[in-house]
Amino acid sequence: MANVGRRDFVKGAIGGASAIAAAGTAIGKPAKRAPNIVFILADDLGWGDIGANNPNSGIPTPNIDRLAKQGMRFTDMHSSSAVCTPSRYSILTGQYPWRNTDKPGALTGYAASLIKPGRLTVAGMLKQAGYYTAGVGKWHLGLGDKQPTDYSKPFHPAPTDHGFDYFYGLPASLDMAPYVYFENDHCIAPPTASTEDQANEKGPFGKFWRHGAMMPGFDFDQVTPTFTSKAVEIVNRQAKKAEPFFLYFALPSPHTPWLPLPEYRGKSRAGDYGDFVCQVDAMVGKVLAAIEDNGIAGETLIYFTSDNGAMWDEDHIERFGHRANADWRGRKADVWEAGHRIPCFVKWPGHVAPGSVSNEMLSLTDFMATVAAVTGQALPADAAEDSFNTLPVLEGRNRKPIRETMISESGKGMRSIREGFWKLEMGLGSGGFSDPISVDPVPGGPQVQLYDLRTDPAERNNLWDKHPEIVERLTQKLKQAEAAGRTRPA
Repeated sequence: MANVGRRDFVKGAIGGASAIAAAGTAIGKPAKRAPNIVFILADDLGWGDIGANNPNSGIPTPNIDRLAKQGMRFTDMHSSSAVCTPSRYSILTGQYPWRNTDKPGALTGYAASLIKPGRLTVAGMLKQAGYYTAGVGKWHLGLGDKQPTDYSKPFHPAPTDHGFDYFYGLPASLDMAPYVYFENDHCIAPPTASTEDQANEKGPFGKFWRHGAMMPGFDFDQVTPTFTSKAVEIVNRQAKKAEPFFLYFALPSPHTPWLPLPEYRGKSRAGDYGDFVCQVDAMVGKVLAAIEDNGIAGETLIYFTSDNGAMWDEDHIERFGHRANADWRGRKADVWEAGHRIPCFVKWPGHVAPGSVSNEMLSLTDFMATVAAVTGQALPADAAEDSFNTLPVLEGRNRKPIRETMISESGKGMRSIREGFWKLEMGLGSGGFSDPISVDPVPGGPQVQLYDLRTDPAERNNLWDKHPEIVERLTQKLKQAEAAGRTRPA
């Protein structure tokens, strides 16, 4: 655990009890003026990529680091899933993704909408509160009501049927067909062209996409800059309006393909991936600059985070000496910490103390209840079932942990449950991309993995046989959460 510094890593990044403890989940009082809310979501960015988390990072991230200095750094923030579609689902709905009977998992760009009609989203909730709601970037939650999606005509449901006044996006990941931009409920241009595979064996690892339909003139290199320009345009326009705005800026990067523009090449010590992260940092900087230049920084709540961990394995660590996921075990898609422990920084002048750090165990699923508290709205019983209000943490007034438990899921559906420092994983292996992906249990051997993250943050010492009572207790708590249909008190 030498790269981050073992003492700092364990003491600062594991805590189940926050440096600023929590007060519960009741919806708070509205702010005097409803703030603008900007949620910036990177794609496959690791906890250890950011200098504010990892001083030994091989990637300069000055804009994100500055955001951390101006706000709160979360060391124990998690996505609900170690892959992107279910993670995004829970951010926008406040519901654990496995509760959705449509089972959000890895999607193509032709999947039907995964958000059920009538389900309240963050965007819909804020629209009801008088916000202009806009989204830009990677959607990856399905479009239309039939599969495969027909991109030759308008499709519904679209993001504009889920609470967004405006959405300009990409249907799925940038390595999944169809390669098109869509606006609200229709394609900018139909995917009448096509592209062949850009496979790893044909070029550098990371410069990868699948064959499929493509709109004429689609340029993979320009997708991230295009979305950034759109986000800046929205900030510039809405800053002049009286109504507050919500911007969901879902970057498609640094997910594959790793395609840094020429001006970012060679800026890192982590190859194309690191250079692409430098580009992501620069794009974040452009949006932050637009907020500041328009004079609205003091009235804007900004989140920056990632949908899951980085796609960075042991071979990359050995080759570059950079630990994208710091010293957490595994990588994207894994049930282990690197799969779902993600960077998160929140800035809100006058509410969030600059340079503050929270070690509270939290989930991105909590975004919806937190925004409800910020804007003074009561959540209905059939919405945000697994979302907890973290406003007391942001404002430094919590006195006990917000969450008793937290549930995450691997790319292949292996669930884990946290209670304080204890983490129970309901299977053997990573459940994702790292070897071994799965291990068949043997009679008398372990059936599950139990780790004490306080003493074993690298998840190497399975304590299933030393603490059978904890295995039983957490197993029952997971079953109860699954059966109850919610974890947020009604």
